[in-house]
Amino acid sequence: MLNRKAFLKSMGISLYSIATGGIPLFLNRTAMAANQDRTPKTLVVIFQRGAMDGLMAVSPFRDKHLPKARPSLIMSAGKTRSSLINLDETFGLHPAFRSLYPLFQRGELAIVHGTGSPYSTRSHFEAQNYMESGTPGIKSTNSGWLNRATSLLDQESSPLQSVSITKSQPFSMRGQQPTLVIPDLRRFALPIGQPLIKPIYQALYAQTKFEQLREAGDKSISATKMISSIQKASYRPRKGVTYPKSKLGQNLSQIAQLIKANVGLEIAFTEVGGWDTHRRQGTTEGPFARQAKVLSDAIATLWNDLADHHQDVVIMTMTEFGRTVHENGSGGTDHGRGSCLFVLGSRVDGGKVHGSVPELSVDLLEDQRDVPVSTDFRSVFAEVARQHLSVTDNEILFPGWEGQPLPLFT
Repeated sequence: MLNRKAFLKSMGISLYSIATGGIPLFLNRTAMAANQDRTPKTLVVIFQRGAMDGLMAVSPFRDKHLPKARPSLIMSAGKTRSSLINLDETFGLHPAFRSLYPLFQRGELAIVHGTGSPYSTRSHFEAQNYMESGTPGIKSTNSGWLNRATSLLDQESSPLQSVSITKSQPFSMRGQQPTLVIPDLRRFALPIGQPLIKPIYQALYAQTKFEQLREAGDKSISATKMISSIQKASYRPRKGVTYPKSKLGQNLSQIAQLIKANVGLEIAFTEVGGWDTHRRQGTTEGPFARQAKVLSDAIATLWNDLADHHQDVVIMTMTEFGRTVHENGSGGTDHGRGSCLFVLGSRVDGGKVHGSVPELSVDLLEDQRDVPVSTDFRSVFAEVARQHLSVTDNEILFPGWEGQPLPLFT
């Protein structure tokens, strides 16, 4: 018969769908987590699905080839609110990312340019899977790099150790380690105060032949009462902080709530779409600017809300690939290669643009159309895992990878 630990570990996503009112089977360990003496380090990962245009987000605005390549998308650096924000006389931050600029100035935000996968694909589905599995070009991998990272953390900690605030389990979180998927923290608790609910769940668990499952079911009902104390409805952000009403803003608010509740959260994941800008991409107006503002405002708000937790939190973005150097005939950009990502933390070597983007002449571009990938995304992910989570076994984290972490911390 399976022992309790083996059973819980084998569950993978150890919950019924929260969207339909289910509860996690392994939630019984929450009380232990809430009483932990240590404050865990938390990594917050945000996937920008759709492929963000790195050249528009952080533009090499002095490149002489850019105006010809992007006649309707070109922007210049200046001091107006519609101009690029001059970061270092080479790169300019899109004005819709203005909320992140103070963090860059304080040295808390690092930008890594030219990031991407060494395996070239222009399929969103493939590229996202390769990035989330951490094994570019290998389709047979059935676990995500964040799940494998969880396996290298303390396995006697909280059932809320790894949480995804998404509608479904992302590939990054797939694997043998328990991962909690919560579309909305406000609907997390089971309404066990209603007369019929508790007996139904007890009867459901009583039918199983596994004693471990019956025990987990009984204790999960009790633990759900404890979770009610950290529900979204009762959350109060730091004084002066108001989260954006965007879905991403609300998701990050819920992650902040879990971090402040000290329930043992170590890996948190959420996502934001809308980056596939094939048509009418725009400069200061349009889909790119809208999504950039959504992302930057949400991240900046989360960071301000977590002012007392900066030593314990790192925020990192990721996107499956970049976009073409030349704009297309519809005023947008198509699927490309290298993009950029953001890493935010108190020990990050910030205030810098790491990585590299070559001169944008056609002969220096990949396939004569794309920003080359100068930094393997695994170099960044491995560095963040090593420095912040003390996860150093890259053979498990990224099987078959022989590269080195990119120094990003002081």
